[in-house]
Order: sequence, then C-alpha cells, then structure tokens
Amino acid sequence: MLSNSYSETLTFLLNSGFSKTVDASVILGSGLGGFEHQLKDKITIPYEEIPGFPTTTVVGHSGSLSFGLIGDKRVLVFSGRFHFYEGHPFERTVLPIEIAHLFHAKLMIVSNAAGGINLRFSVGDLMLIDDFVNTGFMYNPIGERVLQRYKPDAILKKAKQIANDLQFPIQTGTYLYVTGPSYETKAEIRAFRLMGGDAVGMSTAPELNYACKLGIECLGISLITNMATGVSKVKLDHSEIKEVGELRKDDFKKLVSELIVAS
Repeated sequence: MLSNSYSETLTFLLNSGFSKTVDASVILGSGLGGFEHQLKDKITIPYEEIPGFPTTTVVGHSGSLSFGLIGDKRVLVFSGRFHFYEGHPFERTVLPIEIAHLFHAKLMIVSNAAGGINLRFSVGDLMLIDDFVNTGFMYNPIGERVLQRYKPDAILKKAKQIANDLQFPIQTGTYLYVTGPSYETKAEIRAFRLMGGDAVGMSTAPELNYACKLGIECLGISLITNMATGVSKVKLDHSEIKEVGELRKDDFKKLVSELIVAS
C-alpha cells in the first residue's frame, strides 16, 4: 500500500481543519466541477498547496481538494484528477483514492466525461458504470496485476432508485478504459462496441480498481459529453464537455448527494 508515503499530506490536511475521518469521497471529472460548492462548512485547498500533490493540467479541472458536510456526512471532494496520459504513473493517478482511504472513507464516487459508444445513448446522458473493460494491461499501484473485481451491485441498485425517485433518466453500462491522450479511430470504436463497451474514456478504471483493492465501496458515473468517433459526424473537441456538463450538473449533484446521505 502507498499510505506511508502520504503521512505529510495527511498531517497538513488535518492541521488545515479537515476531520480525521470522512464518510464519503467524490472525484469530479471534466464538466462536473462545482459539486463542492454545496458543501457546508467547506474548506478548500488548491492542489499546489498540498504536500505530495501534483497539479492537474486538464481544461475543466480546477485542481483543488475540499472538505465539508452534506447533511451530517463528512465528505472529501477532489475537483480534478491525474491522468496517465499527462505523464503521471499509475500510482499517482490513484492518489485521491489513497487519500480517501487515509481518512477512512467508506464510500467513493468516481465521475468522468466519456464518449458514447452505445447507439442508444445520447449526449447529456448520465451512465452508472456496472462494469469496465481495460484495453491492454492494467497495472496497479502495488506492483501486481489487478485481481480485485468491481461489483457495485448494492450501490448501483440504490443509485437507480434515487434517480427514479428524482424522476430523471439514467443509463447503466460498461465503461471502456483507454490510456489516451488521443481520441479513438472509427475502427477502434467499432471494435470497442464488439467488446461490450457502452462508453469510452481515459480515467476512472484505475481509481475504481484501487478503491476495490482497499475495500472501499465505490461507484463510477459517466457523463456522456459526446458521441464517439464514427457514431457522430461532428469533430470531437474537449471544449464541448463544459457545455454538456452544465445541462446535467444539477441532476448529478442531486444523485450523488442523495447517495452520500443514504450511505
């Protein structure tokens, strides 16, 4: 495990007013920033001020860690993540999971922006990740092949019920992980569909893998911000992610908040 290497990080955050334990943690992907603004008694620290944290370089990731309350639940919110395609090793991409574990988080929600592969999906859909596919190797941070399985059955059922109660549509599907940074070709998307992928993205799978390894209950949620190459005739552009995120950010906030309160 990596915990011992983050003792300075933990001490800094505790001295900054963070609680010794939290109930849940959330990683915000591209287009889904702003969730942290609903935290009560919020403390926010930019990544560059936290010992042991790199900065995030992706547009749409503010790069800060917040602590606060949702209801009576203590919550960590990571606004931005660290991608393998930015040059970070896999052990750094799971840094938020490691920090959440140090704070004894029982629940982890990992979100992302993804391209739609499933022809029944539309831009703006929220997709609960029920499984994922790794293209090529997936190396975990403790130097072994990943053996732990992502099985979110209980929390997935709870999330579906919450979405139904809130009366907004929700999709469920398989997230296909690629390392990036380039978008996929038409041929690759056809192959990914045959492999069972419903959406494709460049994050989340390493984080979910590691959360499972540490025994944290976890759920991945994708925002379909574009249809993948070959599905849409429109040229893919990262700038569209923020616009689509604005359309569903309130639904995302309600869903995740209700999940945390119910946990």
